Amino acid sequence: AALLGDLEQRGMLDDTLVIWGGEFGRPGLLPSDKKDESGHNPDGFTFWMAGGGLKRGIAYGKTDETGSRAVEGKVHFRDLHATILHLLGLEPDKLTFWHEGRNHRLTGPEGGRVVTEIFA
Repeated sequence: AALLGDLEQRGMLDDTLVIWGGEFGRPGLLPSDKKDESGHNPDGFTFWMAGGGLKRGIAYGKTDETGSRAVEGKVHFRDLHATILHLLGLEPDKLTFWHEGRNHRLTGPEGGRVVTEIFA
């Protein structure tokens, strides 16, 4: 909160994208919820973003009652990458990196959808 307050006070928040998140959520609370040996859950996780042209004070998407899977506003990692790249002024489908002899996109071979619903 202090970082956002400082950025706002200095007039820098609209030009700065702040991101917090992890690569995987945790399994739900019920025995029937999807679990694996690692305890990771790619079907229900949280990312928090602020500034950089985003709407303020919104939540996008929703998990089920145990937090085990997204049930509304599902965002795949390639969509998250596309959205972040777009907010940084980059073209998500054109930015590539060289790996193992060929170009790859952060949005994967399928490409990603820019989640414009969260833009201010």
